Amino acid sequence: MAEPLVLGIETSCDETGVALVRGNELLVDAVASSMEEHARYGGIIPEVASRAHLEAMIPTIQKALGEADVDLSEVDAVAVTAGPGLVGPLTIGASAAKALSIGLNKPLYGVNHVIGHACVDQLVDGPLPERAMALVVSGGHSSLLMVNDIATDVTELGSTLDDAAGEAFDKVGRLLGLPYPGGPHIDRLAREGDPTAIRFPRGLTAAKDQAKHAYDFSFSGLKTAVARWVEARTDAGQAIPVHDVAASFAEAVADVLTAKTIAACHKHGVDTLVIGGGFSANSQLREMAAKRCAEAGIDLRIPPIRYCTDNGAMIAALGSAVLRAGVAPSSLDIPVDSSMPLTTITV
Repeated sequence: MAEPLVLGIETSCDETGVALVRGNELLVDAVASSMEEHARYGGIIPEVASRAHLEAMIPTIQKALGEADVDLSEVDAVAVTAGPGLVGPLTIGASAAKALSIGLNKPLYGVNHVIGHACVDQLVDGPLPERAMALVVSGGHSSLLMVNDIATDVTELGSTLDDAAGEAFDKVGRLLGLPYPGGPHIDRLAREGDPTAIRFPRGLTAAKDQAKHAYDFSFSGLKTAVARWVEARTDAGQAIPVHDVAASFAEAVADVLTAKTIAACHKHGVDTLVIGGGFSANSQLREMAAKRCAEAGIDLRIPPIRYCTDNGAMIAALGSAVLRAGVAPSSLDIPVDSSMPLTTITV
């Protein structure tokens, strides 16, 4: 008997993602982005993103169905991001998913965006083992998750207390006069710089922080340290070595993320680590994670870059997982939740 066909919709920020997944097989992943519309503002404008989702929703659904050569009537369930994210964009996606659920008379699953970033790896590397660690790092999230079952049992071990990794990159990018979003530009510059040139601080790594914040992250102090370093050089009339600043900053972020994550794996006896989210495209993070996991005997799974940014595949994958696990469908009056806790897999 064929696995159920799940249509996934993702609209937590500025990408309108629609995908079709059968079991752990991805049939199609269609994405429409409004990033260029936000670049001139230096950040995401929720109202602009909401309008873009509204305009892109039906064409993106049609594109996905056409590329997969699937009729809408063949869909067995609809999954949608219910949170966390921006309320306006989330509402557009949820409304579309509810309409499809009613029109097709098929079950609806409102799922957690962040957990979707970890689940999408199953489409690439197959089912997760019984226990795995997941580090989800993006513009809005830096979260460390203990995954006993991706569909039913996820525990948050730690998260960011202020700026997420991607958010810190965007702010430092702005400080260095780079275009928005700053992450890819800093990554590019960092490859040509010396990561040991400047010793920037590693947040929440001091002994006094370990008891309470062993697996939490803080990048606000690091961002401030970069700003003060640049200001001091500017006030002294010295040139700013942007390549070295970028490399040293990126090194500090990757160092903290990987060190805390490897420590959590050891503490909890886990030998599989999944890294997901938009920031997992960062080359320093990938390289340092690969090196440290190899040294620690941990199996590292990072999906290809196209699955790291927001997409419908991650939502369809999680929808497929909860459906196959026998989780009850969501009600048609489910709300969206901009700050959905990471212990909530479905609503």
